[in-house]
Amino acid sequence: MGDTLGRYTVERTEALPEMSGTLVLLRHENGARHAHVAREDDNLAFGVTFPTVPKDSTGVAHILEHNVLMGSRKYPVPDPFFSMLPRSLNTFMNAMTASDWTTYPFSTRNVQDYDNLLSVYLDATFFPLLRYESFLQDGHRFEFETPDDPTTTLKLQGVVYNEMKGAMASAGSVMWRSLGQALYPDLTYANNSGGSPEHIPELTYEGLRAFHAAHYHPSNAYFYSYGNQSLEHVLERVEDQVMSQFPAQTLDVSIPDQPDFGAPRRMDVVYPGTDTERGAQALVAWKLGRSSDPDLNLRWSVLSDVLLGNAGAPLTRPLIDSGLGSALADFSGYRDSFREGAFAVGLKGLSAGKADEVEALVLATLRQIADAGLDPALIESSLHQFEIAQKEVSNSGYPYGLQVMFRLLGPWLYGGDPVTGLRLDTELDHLRADLAGGARVFETMIGEGLLDNPHRVTLNVTPDPELAARTEQSERELVGRLSADFTDEDRARIVRESLQLQSLQGQESDPNVLPTLTLADVPAGVARPEYATEQAGRALVGRVPQPTGGLDYLDVQVRLPELGELLDVLPLYAYAVTRSGAAGQDYVALARRAEAVTGGVSASAAVGTAPDDLGRVRLALSFSGKALARNGGDLVSLLRDVIAQPEFTRERLRQLLEQRLAGLKASVVGSGNAYADRLASAQVSLSAATDERLGGLSLLANLKAIVEGGEGQPEALDDRLDALLARFAELHALILRGQPLLCLTALPGDLDLDLTSITGLFTGDTAVGVPTPPRPARTPQARLTDSPVAFNALAYPTVPYTHTDSPALLVLSRLLRGEYLLPEIREKGGAYGAAAGFDTRAGVFSFSSYRDPHVRRTYEVFQNVQAFLAGDLGERELTEAILSASKLLDPLTSPDTVGRLRFFGDQGGYTPEVQEAYKARLLAVTLDDLRRVAATYLTPERAAYALVAGKDPNADVQELGLEFEVTKI
Repeated sequence: MGDTLGRYTVERTEALPEMSGTLVLLRHENGARHAHVAREDDNLAFGVTFPTVPKDSTGVAHILEHNVLMGSRKYPVPDPFFSMLPRSLNTFMNAMTASDWTTYPFSTRNVQDYDNLLSVYLDATFFPLLRYESFLQDGHRFEFETPDDPTTTLKLQGVVYNEMKGAMASAGSVMWRSLGQALYPDLTYANNSGGSPEHIPELTYEGLRAFHAAHYHPSNAYFYSYGNQSLEHVLERVEDQVMSQFPAQTLDVSIPDQPDFGAPRRMDVVYPGTDTERGAQALVAWKLGRSSDPDLNLRWSVLSDVLLGNAGAPLTRPLIDSGLGSALADFSGYRDSFREGAFAVGLKGLSAGKADEVEALVLATLRQIADAGLDPALIESSLHQFEIAQKEVSNSGYPYGLQVMFRLLGPWLYGGDPVTGLRLDTELDHLRADLAGGARVFETMIGEGLLDNPHRVTLNVTPDPELAARTEQSERELVGRLSADFTDEDRARIVRESLQLQSLQGQESDPNVLPTLTLADVPAGVARPEYATEQAGRALVGRVPQPTGGLDYLDVQVRLPELGELLDVLPLYAYAVTRSGAAGQDYVALARRAEAVTGGVSASAAVGTAPDDLGRVRLALSFSGKALARNGGDLVSLLRDVIAQPEFTRERLRQLLEQRLAGLKASVVGSGNAYADRLASAQVSLSAATDERLGGLSLLANLKAIVEGGEGQPEALDDRLDALLARFAELHALILRGQPLLCLTALPGDLDLDLTSITGLFTGDTAVGVPTPPRPARTPQARLTDSPVAFNALAYPTVPYTHTDSPALLVLSRLLRGEYLLPEIREKGGAYGAAAGFDTRAGVFSFSSYRDPHVRRTYEVFQNVQAFLAGDLGERELTEAILSASKLLDPLTSPDTVGRLRFFGDQGGYTPEVQEAYKARLLAVTLDDLRRVAATYLTPERAAYALVAGKDPNADVQELGLEFEVTKI
C-alpha cells in the first residue's frame, strides 16, 4: 500500500486465501480505479466498466454499447468486435448493459491475444468513431420497404430496436423492467436501459455522442485485470493507450436513495401473450438497505436462501403447495443489482386476477415464519452453501476470472468495499456470533425489513392477447406521426441515408489494421489429465486427481437400453427424480438433506454418437453432485438413494410438471433460435431427432398434453399423472439395467471414496440400446408463438466426426458466420444475431437467425451461400475461420470439468488421439475444401427448414417455393 506504479498509487492489497490469490486496488491521478487479482491461472481476464445512468428509456446506454464496438480511431474497420472474434483464441468476449453500468470484458489463455484484445477494447471504448451510419444501423432509422423507393411503406429499423421488440415480448423482461420502475420510481432504475421500442426513436445521434463524452472517461472507469500476468505490464498498456490522453474530469453518476413509500403500492402491467389461463405472474417486492453494506448484503443473501433456496424451503413450499401457481415468479429472491437491495417473491403460472391472493399468501406465510422462528438447521445448511461457493473455483458458466470481476463490481460501483464481494469471513463471523448469542436475526429481518416495511410493491404481470396487434398498430401510428410533416426532401434523405448505409456495409475494409494471431498459436494437443480406472461389477469407475480446493465432484452416467416409447418419458424423469423424494424421505426432507451435505445434485438426459458412425446413437441419464470432501460419503449416499429408490407422488409430480411447463413456455420467446435449429436438425439426423425429443418443442408439446390435456389424453389430470407414474416405474427398472460409468474428481487424498453402494446397483447385462425417436418428415416446420420477431433455421445432414470432410465443415461454419451471415442478416437485415453452426458429433450443419424482422429475406441469404463462396475469398478469411474453429476444439476447463470431459470422452471413442487427428486435419483445411464441402452437402434437396415466429410465414416465402406446416405452440 502506498507504492506508486507510474501515475497509479496502490491503495490496498488484500490476500484472498480461498482462491489462492491477491487483490491489488489502485487509483490513477486522473481518478480511474483499477482492481487486479493476481492468481496462478493462465486464463487471463480484463474488463473496463462505466457507471451509466440513463435518464430516459431511449436505450442510449445499450445503443452506445453497440456503437463503440463498431470502429475506433486506431481500428477504423466497420465492426472490430466481430472482426476480432475469428482473429483471437479468446475464451470470452462480450459487452453488457445493465440498469446502471456498462461493461466490456474478455478473457484468453494466450498472452499475445490478451495484448491484442486489450488494445482493441481500450481503443473502442475510449476512442470510438461513433459513425452516424453505425447509429442508424444498430440504433434506429427510417427505411422504406424497398430502400431506394420512397413510394413504398416506411418502417422503423435497427438492430437494438428489433432486439428490444423481441425482448419486451417476454413476461420475464417485462417483469424485470417493471420491478425497477415500481420499487425505484424516482431513480434511473425506472428507465429501460436497454431501450423501450416506443422510446428508442427519440434518441438522437447528438444525444448518443454526448452520453459517451460524459460517461466513457477514465475518471468514470473501473478497470479490472486477472491472472498470472504482470500488473505493471497491464498498467503500462492502459497508461500509454488511454490515461496519457485524458485530463481528470468530474462526472456525477451517483444514484441517490429512493425516498421511502408511505404505504404499499401495486403495479399492473401486461405483455403480449395468449396464455390467459396460466401466463400471469404476481411478485411482491420490497426495497431494503444499501447493497454495498456487506453485513446487510450477506444476511439478506442467507435469508433469501433459507426462505427460497430449495423445494422444501419454508416460503417456497407453501407457495407451491397452494396450487395458485406452478412455480416461483421470475426474480424471486434477494437482489443486490440495485444500489439499494430488493427482496421479492411470488408465483407464475397463474390465471388472471390472482395477484391479491398471492400477496395475501406471501404476507401470511412470512408472518407465520417470523412468529414460529426458523429452524437453526436450515440456517446452517445455507451457510454451508456459502462455504462451498467461496471454495469452488470453476470455469463453468463464465470464466472464473470474470466471475471474480462480477463479484467485486457490485460493492465497488456502489461505493462499498470491493473486497467484501470476494471475502465474507468477517461478516460470516459476525452473523455466527449473533446467532450463537441467541439473537432472532432473521425473524427480526422478516418483521422489520418485510412485514413492517411500507416500501412494498405488488407487481401483477398478465398476458394480453391483443397487445401484439395493438403494438404493431402503435408502431405504424408512431411512424405516421414522426413522418407526417416529411417533405419530398425528407423522403429523399431517407433514401440517401439507406443507400449510404448499404454502401458502407458493402465496402471492403482492411481488417489487417487489427491485431491477429496465426495458426502457429493454436496448440496441437488436447488436455490429457491423468486418471485411474477400475471395473466394479458392471460399472467402470474413473478417479481423477485435480486441485479442486477441497471439493468432491461425482458423476454417474448410465448408458441406457432401448427405451422405445419411454424416450419421451426420459426428460420428465430426469427433471423430477432429484426434485422428488427417495428412500423413505419425501421431497422436502430430501431437499433439506441435499442442502445440508452437498452443493447440489442434478440429473440430465443426453444423446451421444459414435465418432465414426452417425447411426450408432446412445442415450444416457447422468446423475451429478458436488460436496465438500468431508461430506463425500454423504454425497455418495444421497446419489445412491436417488438412483436406487426414487419416490414419486402424484401431487409432487403435478407441481414439477407445471413448473417445467412454465419454464419451457417462457424460454421460447428468448431462445426461439435454439428451438428452431433443433426442429430443423431433427429432420436430418437420428441424434438430433433424439435430442429434440429430450429438450425441444416436442418436449413442450408432450408436457402440455399431460398437464393441460389434449387429443388422445385421458380426460382427468390424475389419470394422466397415474399413467406417467407407471411409465416412470418402467423406466426406473430399465435404468438399473443400464451400463454405468462413474467419474470422481477430487484432491489426491480424497479419491479413495467408497462408491460400491452405487456401483452395486447395476447387476443386469442388458445391452446399450439405440433410440428410435419418431422422425419428423422433411417438411418445413413453423411454430407460432407470441413474438414480434422471427427465429429462422435451416439444416443439412453431413458426416461423422472421423470423416475427412468434418473439419472442413466446421471451418466453413465459422467462415460463413463472420464473413457472410453477420453482415447480411445483422448489419443489413437488422436481426440481432445470425449464425452458422456445425455439430461435429451429430453431423448436422445449420443456419439460424435471432430476433429477426425478416423471414423470406433471411432464407434467401441462407440459400445464396454458394454464390458467396464463389466470390473473392483469400488466405486471411481462411486463417481466421480456422482460428475460430480451433477455439471450439479447446474449451476452457477447470479442475471440476477437465477430468470428467476426458474420462467420458475416452469412453465414447473421442480419445486424445482421435481429437488431435481432427485438429491436425482442421489446421490443413483449404479454401478449395470449403467450396467442395459446401457444394457437396449444402444442397437444396438436402435442406430442412424450421422457424419460430409470431405469424404464419407462408405468404412471405411463397416465391421461394416453400410451404411451411404451421402449428401453434
